[in-house]
Amino acid sequence: MPLRQSRRPVELAFAGLLAAVLAVDRACPLPEPTADSPTLTVLAADGTPLRSWPGADGAQRHPTTPEAVSPLYMQALLQYEDRWYHWHPGVNPAALVRAAWQWARHGRIVSGGSTLTMQVARLVDERAAGRSVRAKLRQIARALQLELHLSKREILALYLNLAPMGGPLQGVETASRAYLGKGAADLSRAEAALLVALPQSPTRLRPDRAVQAAQQARDKVLARMQALGVWSAADVADARLERVFAPPLRARWLAPLAAERLRQDARRSGRAQAVIQTTLDAGLQARLEQLLTDRLNSLPDAVSLAALVVDNRSLEVRGYVGSADFSDARRGAHVDMVRAKRSPGSTLKPFLYGMALDEGLIHSESLLIDAPQNFGGYAPGNFQADFTGPVGVAEALQRSLNVPAVDLLERLGPERFAGRLRHAGLRLRMPANAAPNLSLVLGGGSTSLEELLGAYTALARGGVAGRPRLTRDAPPQEARLMSEGAAYIVREILENGGRPGSPFRESAQRVAWKTGTSFGFRDAWALGVTDRYTFGVWIGRPDGTPNPGHFGANAA
Repeated sequence: MPLRQSRRPVELAFAGLLAAVLAVDRACPLPEPTADSPTLTVLAADGTPLRSWPGADGAQRHPTTPEAVSPLYMQALLQYEDRWYHWHPGVNPAALVRAAWQWARHGRIVSGGSTLTMQVARLVDERAAGRSVRAKLRQIARALQLELHLSKREILALYLNLAPMGGPLQGVETASRAYLGKGAADLSRAEAALLVALPQSPTRLRPDRAVQAAQQARDKVLARMQALGVWSAADVADARLERVFAPPLRARWLAPLAAERLRQDARRSGRAQAVIQTTLDAGLQARLEQLLTDRLNSLPDAVSLAALVVDNRSLEVRGYVGSADFSDARRGAHVDMVRAKRSPGSTLKPFLYGMALDEGLIHSESLLIDAPQNFGGYAPGNFQADFTGPVGVAEALQRSLNVPAVDLLERLGPERFAGRLRHAGLRLRMPANAAPNLSLVLGGGSTSLEELLGAYTALARGGVAGRPRLTRDAPPQEARLMSEGAAYIVREILENGGRPGSPFRESAQRVAWKTGTSFGFRDAWALGVTDRYTFGVWIGRPDGTPNPGHFGANAA
C-alpha cells in the first residue's frame, strides 16, 4: 500500500478528533470569569486602593497583572505549584499519574496533580470543583479549553486575580493589601511564600486567624524553594525569621466619602467600571485623616470636620476628607461636608477686595472707615464688637472687619459680586425668594468647601479660579475671578497678617490664609494658599445646629 494511502486513515481520525473537540468547545463555552459580579475599586493616583465594593457574589477583588506582582511571588508560585507551566498543554500527565499512584498506595492525597491551568479551570467553572472523578475530568477538559483560547500570560493573570485567599478575598493583590498592608509588587520572600501557600486551604491558613498553621504552610514553601535551588539557604533562613502576623480583616479605607462620590457618579452616568483612578495622594490623604482624627479629641461629640487639598497647577485634588471619623454616626459620619452647602462666613472677603481693586474702588494704600454705619436699615457690627475708625485696606482685610467690607459691597453691588463669583464656579445659594444683598460678604448665602477652595486657587493662579478635579479625565473648568495684579495684592495682604497672632509670618513656607465663622457659630472655616497647594478646613455640626465657642480662628 502506498505511503500516502496508509496515512489517510490517520489524517481522517485526527480531523475527526479535531472536529469533535471544536464541536464540544462550541457546545460548552468557557464561563466568563467574574463577569456577573464585578468588584469596583477606587484607587489613589499611585494605584493604592482607597475603597472597594464587593460584587454580587460578595467577593473582594483587586485586578492585577503578572508584571505588577513581585518577581519573588511569581518565582515561588511557578516553582511550588507548577514547574512545567510554560511547557504543558494545560494538563501534566506525569503529575496526574504520580498523584493517582500515591493516592492508591497511601489511601489519601499526598501531592496534587493539578496544574495552575487546572486550578484556574476550577475557579471559572464551579462544576469543575471538587474531588470526584467526574469533577476532575471536567476540570481537565476545561484546562485544555483554557489553553486553546487563552495565552499562558492570560491564564496566569486569571489565577492572580481569582485565587481564593480567605473570607471574601480573591487574588494576590487583594490579599496582600488586606493581610500585609502593602501592594503585591513589594512582597518579601516570606510574604510571597505565605500568599503562595494560602490558596491551598484559604480558610484553614488565614494569617489573621490561624497564625501557626499559616506559618507552617509558608515554611513548607520556603523549604521547597531552597531544595530546588531557586532561593539560597541564607535567604530562606532570613525569610523564616519574619513573623507571620495579620490583624483581623476590617475596612481599611482611605477617603471613603470621595470614593463613594465617584461610585455614585459612575452609576448615574451609566458607566460600568471595575476601577476608578483618582488624583488623591495616598500618603498625604493618610496624614490628613490622622490630623483630623487627632483634632476630634478637643471637639464636642456631634461636631465633624472636613478638609480638602488641591494642587494649584493641575487643580487635582490631593486630599479629601468628607468627615473626620467615618465610623462615628454621632458626628454624621456619612455626610460629605466637602460638598455640603454651608454659610461661608467672612471667607468671601478676599474676593470682594480683589474685585474692588479691579474696579478702582480702592488701591492698596486706601483708607476705609470702620465705624457704626447704617446701610438702608442694615447695620453690621464686628466680630469683636468694637470699631477702629480709619483703617488701611490691608489691616481691614487681615482683621476681617465687617463694616468696611459691607461698604465696599454696597459700592460694587451685591448682584454683581454674586454674578462674578458664580462665573468663577462659586455659586451662592440664597434663602427662598431672596435676592443677593449686603449680607453676602458676611455669610448671607451658602456654598461648599469644594466651591470655596476652587475660588481660592485664583490667589495662586494669577486670578484664575478653577473647579477641583478628583479624576484626571475630568475636563478642566477655569474662569477669571480677578486680575493678576489684584490676586497678587490680596495674597500678599493675607500672607503678611491675620489673627490671632499672625501664626504663619515667621514660617519658611509663606501661607496666605483666611478664617471665617458663620452666624451662631454654625460653621468654622480656615483656608490657605501656598505656591503649590490650596487647602481648606471646615468644622461644625452636620445638622446645622450651633457650636458655641468654636470659630474659624480658634478651631479651624
